[in-house]
Amino acid sequence: MELFRVLSSEMTEPVRDPLWGSILLSPALERLASSPPFAKLGRIKQLGPAYLVYPGATHTRRAHSLGVFHMARRMASALASRGELEFCSIEGLRSYLVAALCHDLGHFPYAHSLKELPLAEHEALAARELREKPLNRLVQETGADPEAVAAIIDTKADSGGNREIAFFRGLLSGVLDPDKLDYLNRDAFFCGVPYGLQDSEFVLRRLAVGPGDRLAIEERGLMSVEGLLFSKYLMYRSVYWHRGVRSATAMIKKAVLIALERGSLKSEALYGLDDEGFYATLRGLPSECLGLARDVFEGRTFSCVLDLPFDESKESHRSILDLEARMRIEDDLARGFGLGPADLAVDIPEGVSFETDLLVLRDASTARGDTRPALPFAESPTVFSPPVVQGFARSLRRLRLFAREGSERLGKTALELFR
Repeated sequence: MELFRVLSSEMTEPVRDPLWGSILLSPALERLASSPPFAKLGRIKQLGPAYLVYPGATHTRRAHSLGVFHMARRMASALASRGELEFCSIEGLRSYLVAALCHDLGHFPYAHSLKELPLAEHEALAARELREKPLNRLVQETGADPEAVAAIIDTKADSGGNREIAFFRGLLSGVLDPDKLDYLNRDAFFCGVPYGLQDSEFVLRRLAVGPGDRLAIEERGLMSVEGLLFSKYLMYRSVYWHRGVRSATAMIKKAVLIALERGSLKSEALYGLDDEGFYATLRGLPSECLGLARDVFEGRTFSCVLDLPFDESKESHRSILDLEARMRIEDDLARGFGLGPADLAVDIPEGVSFETDLLVLRDASTARGDTRPALPFAESPTVFSPPVVQGFARSLRRLRLFAREGSERLGKTALELFR
């Protein structure tokens, strides 16, 4: 009953949300969500430069974080209603809810434009901020443990063998986590595309805790996992890795890389910024870096002169995963065509995974004497077999060359280089 009190009757403060309707917070959680560090998330666009392609994509990390909390609470309520969380403490549950609300506190501006750069991971930055004033006091007022919240968010931190932390980490970051259930729906909603929409109610009705405290789904809910994986594929293809979005991403990344390489910018200067703070930081950089950033901010992105499937089996492709090697190749190409180092950029998105360690609980009608209570998703009756999953990931990843001025000759030269 105590778990239900935390999940329901304590949540008395509504926040209106265009996607989920009313998101209910406790008074202590509302104070946390009104703090300056959390308010900063309202000044960071969730999808960074995607608004250049999808004008409605101006929603923020703050709205997303509230949505993740909302879905995390509903997931916990669904599991608790079936007696699946009896091993969880009140403090552990509160820590999970705060972790869901605050998981993006350390996120950088411009979505994942800076993800490849030599910077601390945003989860580690969020964990550090939650351990410090004023957030640690506000977290304690919610009844959560700041150290547990930090450990749930930063999965590379030592969990100390704590069962609850391990469980809540898997719940917050997995194939059916509240983060994906919010961002796929929210991003699709604001971009005006249908691809990310999920039947969240159906997902919640089929959740369970399987062996080893791993999140599981009933076999009848298998199609909801397939729907989420296919939605993720479509959203990457149509929105996150759209050619125009990748052009802007490559330009911002190149501006910051040049500045870091030349010592005109320190990594630490990029921590804790909102969108305007990021632009203000770039305004103090050398003119070529500022020019790249200003072009993006004013909607002038580079043209794509080469677009190939990325093939890691090729040395010419594999070698440019190293940022320093990539910049050398970019510089050589630029000099060969009388261009400056800020006039072109090679873009390779980070690898995206569709693998899942989610367990599938077998229906009695299909088990046919099999005594295993659950089986791995990859061994379940799903179209997402390992070869299909690998094919999805391969088809999404593209090697592209973007340049300030489109040039057929430049494209042909790059094609020979990366053939």
